[in-house]
Amino acid sequence: MSRALLYAIVFIEGFCSLGAEVIALRRLVPHVGSSIVVTAPTIGFFLLALALGYAAGARVTERYTETVARNFLISALLAGVGLAGLTVDGLFTHLQPTPIAYLAFIGGVLCPLAWLLGQTVPILTNLMQAERTGEASGMALYWSTLGSFLGSLTLSLIVMQWLGVSAAVFACAVILALGALLLAGRRRLTAALATGCIALAAGFNLHHAVTADTAYADYLISPVDRAGLQDGRAFWVNKSLASLIDASQPPQYTRYISHLRQVLRDDLGYRDRDILVLGAGGFTLSHNEMANRYTYVDIDPRIKEIAERDFLHAPIRGEFIADDARRFVATTKRRFDAVVVDVYSSHTSIPTHLVTREFWQGTRQVLKPDGILLANLILDGKLETPYARNLLATIDSVFGRCAVDVLHKGKPIANVVVACFSSSQPGSGRLYVDEKNQADFDRNQTR
Repeated sequence: MSRALLYAIVFIEGFCSLGAEVIALRRLVPHVGSSIVVTAPTIGFFLLALALGYAAGARVTERYTETVARNFLISALLAGVGLAGLTVDGLFTHLQPTPIAYLAFIGGVLCPLAWLLGQTVPILTNLMQAERTGEASGMALYWSTLGSFLGSLTLSLIVMQWLGVSAAVFACAVILALGALLLAGRRRLTAALATGCIALAAGFNLHHAVTADTAYADYLISPVDRAGLQDGRAFWVNKSLASLIDASQPPQYTRYISHLRQVLRDDLGYRDRDILVLGAGGFTLSHNEMANRYTYVDIDPRIKEIAERDFLHAPIRGEFIADDARRFVATTKRRFDAVVVDVYSSHTSIPTHLVTREFWQGTRQVLKPDGILLANLILDGKLETPYARNLLATIDSVFGRCAVDVLHKGKPIANVVVACFSSSQPGSGRLYVDEKNQADFDRNQTR
């Protein structure tokens, strides 16, 4: 086996193995989020399967190229079908509870793929012509790791961003199938199997039932048949309803957006003000709103294009900045009259770095002295869970006492809008008791 071909094969292995891991993490976001308690076990299982693959490859003593070609074909099938949105969505729809679906995906798709590809380097090292064992293994690992580096960057920063996650899955499957063909030469059976793998990957990925999928989210615009709506359209982000609009005049929106618009325009009487919106959704907060200036910040650079083309059917009202919300508030020199936080990545999941005290301190820093923070949270309707209590306590520790409006009090999970003024300060209160009741004295100070 020529050295150039061997290096090309181990490069493909590295490119596709880490690429599959990146794709798997992205596919999990709509279903289980992207918190550390999801990403850490996923990476851990992947590395464990990779290590077991190294050990399995070290025990192979014959038919080296045939074994690697077979592994590449199976991996192409696992990647093209198992990492497809159709397959992942089906797993999480039909296997409940969610942890069972997660384990099925990790154990049935990601780990077998890592195990098969992990065998590549120890098997092909047997075919390397080198004076020293260290040279052979070192060069093989170099090209494999270089492939991993380029695979993670290329798939996440280029393919997913501009062509979508499904295109990244298809690319991995095609590259693995081509690797099998390079190993097998002109064998007709391998060529037929590789062609079949590519065809299956195309069928599962090139017709994913979403409007768009990017490195950050799956987007779906669907019609809504609901009483009182005229030709309603829903904007779904990672299977979570982010925005709603219809053809009536004035248009109708989701309840929490209508509530936020009322607070800003009617309750506060904002006119000619600067409003920062962290998390773009469908850009409906400023839709047909000419009284104020809006700046949207969202981590996905493609969300503006998707919303304008498929949801609003018109340009957005306001400025759009593609950036991470926490980074933006930490680095911007601009100050705003209002900051609206609406940063859910899926279902009820806020990225964990956007719920900490440090993040809320950052939002306070970009407010003008008389500004207001409005945060849309999805919590239990009774605010009884530890997450609800701790998140609200975290915000209060930065802003002082904030107003809390539960919009769907009769539901287990509700939109909760928190309103905090930058003029208030955190502080400890004291209890009123019969023996020493200072309520009248305190009340007179507020008049």
